[in-house]
Amino acid sequence: MSLSVYARRAGLVAVSGSVYIGAVYLGLQLYGGGANKDDKLQNSADSDNITQSYVFDPSRTATFQRIAHSYDDEIAKDELVMGINLLRRALLYFHAKGDVLEVGAGTGRNLGYYPGDSTVNKIVLTDTSDKMLERAKEKLNFMSTKERERYDVVTADAANLTFEDNSFDTIVDSFGLCSFDDPVKVLIELQRVCKPDGKILLLEHGRSKTYLGLSGYLDKHAERHAKNWVSALLLG
Repeated sequence: MSLSVYARRAGLVAVSGSVYIGAVYLGLQLYGGGANKDDKLQNSADSDNITQSYVFDPSRTATFQRIAHSYDDEIAKDELVMGINLLRRALLYFHAKGDVLEVGAGTGRNLGYYPGDSTVNKIVLTDTSDKMLERAKEKLNFMSTKERERYDVVTADAANLTFEDNSFDTIVDSFGLCSFDDPVKVLIELQRVCKPDGKILLLEHGRSKTYLGLSGYLDKHAERHAKNWVSALLLG
């Protein structure tokens, strides 16, 4: 592989990462503002009142069922500002291959970023919300018959998959861990269904041990951001 190809890849990763990190603050300001100063933030799993929390809300699937109709329109703004589409494209184009399982696929935000059938044979999209997956199916209808035949859409719980051990060459989860009730259990399950020489590709939000100031800011405003974000989608 030529040096120029490596240079282009490195440039793509550097630009995507910089745009994303730099836009996190802007995204939170745009969609996390306007909270009452008297609001009590509940950002710890030890909170005595987590049933009132939008961060620790156990009814995640029900929430996604309600917001499926407006999810794409609203999240597209965030992803455009933060350069998320570039990150999706880079992750899947360079690393997805063979038989692919995508968990937490939602409305199919990764559709259009998978490499051609010479690299990826089959893609199984799964989510617990059938209404979110209905939006993904609508997008598939706009693809060619040949492209559409690569996809299966299955309502499934990522923590309790029905697939056999070592079933997939690649497993994809993009911004899904924050939507699972038990992320650790999901990761264990993904390892089970991934082939020994396969890859688990994660594109996720996460706390940084390096940028503690940014992590502190995210912790402080997580509850407010989650509440305003869901409210905006429901009103959309």
